[in-house]
Amino acid sequence: MRARLAALDSTMIVFIVLAFSIVAGSVITALEGRNFFSVGNIDNVLTTMTILGLIAIGQTLVILVGSLDLSVPFMVSLASVLAGGIMADRSANIAVGVAAALGVAVLFGLVNGLIVSLLNVHGFIATLGTGLIVSGFLGSNYQGSSGTAPHAFRLLDATRIGPVPVATLIMLVCAGLAVLMLRRTRLGHHIYAVGGNAEVARMSGVRTQVPIIAAHVICSVTAALAGLLLLARLGVGQPTVGSQAGYDLMSIAAVVLGGTLLSGGKGSIVGTIAGVGIFAVLDNVMGVMQLNPFLKDVVRGIVIVVAVAVYARREIDRRPERFGTTTEVTS
Repeated sequence: MRARLAALDSTMIVFIVLAFSIVAGSVITALEGRNFFSVGNIDNVLTTMTILGLIAIGQTLVILVGSLDLSVPFMVSLASVLAGGIMADRSANIAVGVAAALGVAVLFGLVNGLIVSLLNVHGFIATLGTGLIVSGFLGSNYQGSSGTAPHAFRLLDATRIGPVPVATLIMLVCAGLAVLMLRRTRLGHHIYAVGGNAEVARMSGVRTQVPIIAAHVICSVTAALAGLLLLARLGVGQPTVGSQAGYDLMSIAAVVLGGTLLSGGKGSIVGTIAGVGIFAVLDNVMGVMQLNPFLKDVVRGIVIVVAVAVYARREIDRRPERFGTTTEVTS
């Protein structure tokens, strides 16, 4: 059994767990007198996946390069209030609002990347510091909702293509682009190389600062996209919409659940999306069962701990033996 577990790819494991979660969820939902595969329920699951999925895509790149980004919830909130204030319920201002939010995200990610790569500050501390700065700015300048999204922009959340929300399709397109970047571009290969061993990558001729900066910029941009989609969903900018949902820790948990190593250098976007799907299914089923919110956190915590334990066990099983058996040595 242990040999079979070690032979499975981490992405395969997380998809097996996702399939099991869907089967178990459909049974539990049926026992509660509801249909898990109803259009409304599937729409709810996909909607839950969208925002966390976007943030987790960027978080995956940051973790792959050996860093972390704890500033994502504040970037979500900043993009929401900034774009909402600029749009001010006017369709003519949509392009400007979106461009401003994404532009600020690029600059913010650039600052994070420069601090991590040039000043050699670990991403955990660097992004915690910059995130607190943004949190202080939001808290001192926005006491409540700010700005209004015009009807044309709100259609971004309300529109469906069949049973799939357009917002979910946007998330999936971003995931596909990230997969192509990691697999087909030099930047993607360098992200894996730096995350695996930055010193070896540097000695091999890789400019290690570039992948780190690029990963942080992309992470901030995907967080800003999530903030824009939340603006379309809520209709107004909210300065606490990111921090209240705990997107920093939840995105890291989804990445780890998807099989990406926290130490960097190994993982995939596909596994992350599957991890996001597992959390979405769990939240949906626990919502149907009307579980206590604190009990929901307990269930999420158990899932994360078990996943990390399984991955750690697999890594130990895959290590080659340093010494031969006693028979081999004596012979």
